[in-house]
Amino acid sequence: MTNIILAAQVQGDGGGYSMIIMMVAIFAIMYFFMIRPQQKKQKEIRNFQNSITEGTKVITAGGVYGTVKHVILESNSLELEIAKGVTIVVDRNYVFANAAAQQMK
Repeated sequence: MTNIILAAQVQGDGGGYSMIIMMVAIFAIMYFFMIRPQQKKQKEIRNFQNSITEGTKVITAGGVYGTVKHVILESNSLELEIAKGVTIVVDRNYVFANAAAQQMK
């Protein structure tokens, strides 16, 4: 019985450091493979949203393709022409991609 208790104590002494190292390694892997690429993608989208000008062909978050006819700075929105003579107003934050760049891929 005492042999089992002593064996458990010996195994438990070095286990703390290896557990901490394992947790740090898991966090580092998650950061470099999940968090960092997502932040980079969000930065690219934000730069695109800020550089939208009239005439740019875009895709909204809902999948609507259109051409920017007017940028409304006061309300941070865009007027999109989705068909000939049909325009809609969309918030600038819901435009995620350049349609011309998507068609080239």
